[in-house]
Amino acid sequence: MTGGVTNLSTFNATFSGPLDDVRVLDLSRLVAGNMLSAYLADFGADVIKIERPDKGDDLRHWRENGHDIYWKVYGRNKRSVVLDLKSAEGLADFKTLVATSQILIENFVPGGIEKMGVGPDVLHDINPALVIVRVSGWGQTGSYRTKPGFGTLVEAMSGFAHLNGFPDKPPALPPLALADMIAGIYGAAGVLTALRVAERTGQGQTVDLSLFEPIFSMIASEAAKYQATGEVSMRSGNQSSHTAPRNLYLCSDGKYVSMSGSMQSMAMRIFDTINRQDLKTDPRFSDNDARVKNREALDEIIGHFIGERTQAENLEIFEAAGVTVGPVFSVADLIDHPYVTSRQAIVALDDQELGALPMHNIIPRLDKTPGGFRRPAPKLGEHTDEILRALREDKRQSG
Repeated sequence: MTGGVTNLSTFNATFSGPLDDVRVLDLSRLVAGNMLSAYLADFGADVIKIERPDKGDDLRHWRENGHDIYWKVYGRNKRSVVLDLKSAEGLADFKTLVATSQILIENFVPGGIEKMGVGPDVLHDINPALVIVRVSGWGQTGSYRTKPGFGTLVEAMSGFAHLNGFPDKPPALPPLALADMIAGIYGAAGVLTALRVAERTGQGQTVDLSLFEPIFSMIASEAAKYQATGEVSMRSGNQSSHTAPRNLYLCSDGKYVSMSGSMQSMAMRIFDTINRQDLKTDPRFSDNDARVKNREALDEIIGHFIGERTQAENLEIFEAAGVTVGPVFSVADLIDHPYVTSRQAIVALDDQELGALPMHNIIPRLDKTPGGFRRPAPKLGEHTDEILRALREDKRQSG
């Protein structure tokens, strides 16, 4: 089902984006590499997925109701070539593709591509300007470099899981591939930085992208806090350890609203809205430090007001007062919401199996050279003949 998605978009095979002169070889599997290459593909790069015979990218096998949903979303705008890199012919074709590419993405355990005979030194001999992105759990250096590193392990060890969840519950992992997604976004920034250097100097380089460091950067202030105070932050549920009020509040109809009073003026506005002007001068709530220390009592007061009204009533009251408040939505609520449709944050693209398939639009939005949709996620090996035929013809003509 696509709910009420009204923003339908079509694929345009002739779309030309700001990266249309960039060829990317993507040897990665699962999430981080695909997130990175999806960004590049959305802006016009020719992303060629180099996939294993028979099995292909493992992301193809994350299935929902028999459908490869994850691949359909993060494989869009790419082409698929099946190569057996263990064979002499497959390796030769791969090296020829390297010579005509600007970016290569791989996520083998460190040392993996060296064992295949195509480490960075070899790749740069073939193509000195090549930008090589090496994605791994723990990075190419350090004592964990050869340790397998799925995002789950990184989310646990980085400190994220320790902070995530409620005080009376165990640490909680995110319900999505968060570490991989963040790494993919960081990777796109690193790639484009290195590509700028390569275009100016003709010199490629290696981008060492771990899963650990990007997600740790999201909570890096915790390390500074520990150094300054000797204290380790504990799980606080939906509350914040540095600002109050901030929480999800239950409404009378069983729905929730989110609210944040992270600025002094906003906290005062909330007090006015719930007709508790006395809280402004109450020493427990008069400034942010006091509110954080007494956030349980404050949430009880705010929660009582909200709990007597439906979600719609609360939103109307607080929005009219200019309070930062919003509903808690499931994707079923979100998919056809007026904001989402007016912003075109979700688009529905043609899919042979599922019809109009909703997914995220191009992010971010460039007003002069926007991204676009060229093709749906490819079937395994769909473009093998097309690409290798052109490759060998070019090779024949040049030699």
